[in-house]
Amino acid sequence: MQKERPLSPHLQVYRPQMTSMLSILHRGTGVFLFLGTPLLVFWLMTIAAGPAEYANLQVYFSNWFVKLVLLGWTFALFYHLCNGVRHLFWDVGRGFEMETLYRSGWLVLGVASAMTLITAYLAFTGGVA
Repeated sequence: MQKERPLSPHLQVYRPQMTSMLSILHRGTGVFLFLGTPLLVFWLMTIAAGPAEYANLQVYFSNWFVKLVLLGWTFALFYHLCNGVRHLFWDVGRGFEMETLYRSGWLVLGVASAMTLITAYLAFTGGVA
């Protein structure tokens, strides 16, 4: 006779924690960066192709939805960068205390958001004069 084994708990049982959410966000931003990189390469190719091709592409980049995607890609880039630096500290054995984990997590979110806003401001206002 086979024993009745308990079912493993489902995801609904667990309360999301900041550390797990940031881990999922790190993986998601990595995928988003991977998927968006061909667009970056295409943009660089149009710059190399000359002013006429670049102007044609700018027509598409002026669409509000494309701007929103680019803003998201920019946040993904900065978040992945900042969280990667956080992981480098972990690789040398620092920052594993619970308070430090939460503080560094909030710092990563804040710095990535600030860098995204600064980049968006410079991009939409024409940069520094």
